[in-house]
Amino acid sequence: MNDLTIAAFQKHIRDRYEKVDRERGTPKTFVWLIEEVGELATAINGNDRANLEEEFADVIAWLCTLANINDVDLSAAIAKKYLSDAPPEGTK
Repeated sequence: MNDLTIAAFQKHIRDRYEKVDRERGTPKTFVWLIEEVGELATAINGNDRANLEEEFADVIAWLCTLANINDVDLSAAIAKKYLSDAPPEGTK
């Protein structure tokens, strides 16, 4: 599936998990995201390529979850900030 878009993946996560994600709420979902970021940090420092790829995927999935329950369209937010005529000032 080489043509997967951010919007399509965010919709997939919403379609599959939205009810339970909204019930969990933002604070607990944010904790899950941070846990996955920690697992990604560990994988980056390891030698297991498959685990590294899985952790990158998990971080994106939890970021989509957090965006969904806060009604943020990630594609639109990314385009607005990074693809406009005026690049973002300062650091990312």
